[in-house]
Amino acid sequence: MAYPFVGDEVGGSHISAVGLICALDQSKYKPLVILHQPGKALEAYLTERGVSFVKSPEVAVMSPRHSYGVAGKLSRGFGYARTTALLSSFLREHEVDIVHTNDGQMHATWALAARLSGARLLWHHRGDPDAFGVNVMAPLLANHIATVSRYVQPTRPILPVSHKLSVLHSPFDHPTILPDREDCRREFVGELDLPEETRFVGYVGGLIDRKRPVRFVEVIHAFLQRFPDFPLVGLVFGIPSPDLPNPEPEMRARALELGVERRIKMMGFRAPVAPCMSALDALLVPAINEPFGRTLIEAMLLETPVIATRHGGNIEAIVDGVTGFLVEPEKPEAFVDPLARLLMNAGEHRRISSTARENALTKYGTEAHVKGISLLYERIVGREYRSFGVRRTAP
Repeated sequence: MAYPFVGDEVGGSHISAVGLICALDQSKYKPLVILHQPGKALEAYLTERGVSFVKSPEVAVMSPRHSYGVAGKLSRGFGYARTTALLSSFLREHEVDIVHTNDGQMHATWALAARLSGARLLWHHRGDPDAFGVNVMAPLLANHIATVSRYVQPTRPILPVSHKLSVLHSPFDHPTILPDREDCRREFVGELDLPEETRFVGYVGGLIDRKRPVRFVEVIHAFLQRFPDFPLVGLVFGIPSPDLPNPEPEMRARALELGVERRIKMMGFRAPVAPCMSALDALLVPAINEPFGRTLIEAMLLETPVIATRHGGNIEAIVDGVTGFLVEPEKPEAFVDPLARLLMNAGEHRRISSTARENALTKYGTEAHVKGISLLYERIVGREYRSFGVRRTAP
């Protein structure tokens, strides 16, 4: 089983994939973790989890985000041919039966090489349902497509895919001992030198436009417009993506413009995340097109209520008014009423948080995810098969 990654960052897809790798039945599966860029964030995370890896052959990583002129397309075509040949040879050398790709760059880089090597391809889609890859490349090349929610299933596949499409929610560890919420809150009160009565709400995730971090700033402003004396501070836990525009300057400028710059604290990346989540009275998720955000479920498991936009995979994760709140996207003021209910009514906070945890414990576990993926592995290599002229027999 080959699991290729770029290696330059650790996000939700990496956490889910590494959790799967660690939980696989080692008597049946031999994971081969491959890094294109060792020595960066993912290597440290793998080392912490005790997961070994090998370095990828020296090839260009394909990016589905870049556009090219005619000359660039020709150059890219030659580069892709070389990449495919080298990776295909690498997979045959390591006798790989399944290549399990987890993000757009790895889909684009490894898909054709996997099929030409004779391996099966499990395309794990966690992003845009309109993406070129999942609508064109995956129908042609993938033996199976697993999506993290119904929302991200391909919208316009060029070939029928219903026979090879499954929805499998990401795996989550279940914390058995919850952090003391009041102790966690006081830790941040002390770190930030704030008044003892300060209450926190948070943004947790990468600082990218799709997650709408600027809207988070605007939610804090909208709440304080209604309740100007409430001691609310918004904590932003996250860092920009290395290959996308950084929204932090816009966040700071918007906070200054709205007069809430002292109520927004940029906290950077923090690990472990549990004390950060537990310090919050609510997690705010202003994102749009969110495939199936890990932070929503992590918050529920830690009894931190969630208020999220009624958009994307959020709708599949939250039952409005029962396990959290769903609000209209792109409208910061829509967050104010449910946030006020949570901040000013301890009984409502307990009701939502306890129901959310019970629901998350029942529905989202590593065991169920690993079982689902293992069944897919068995399904796609359970018999002799032909792949682009290469005949192989599954062990």
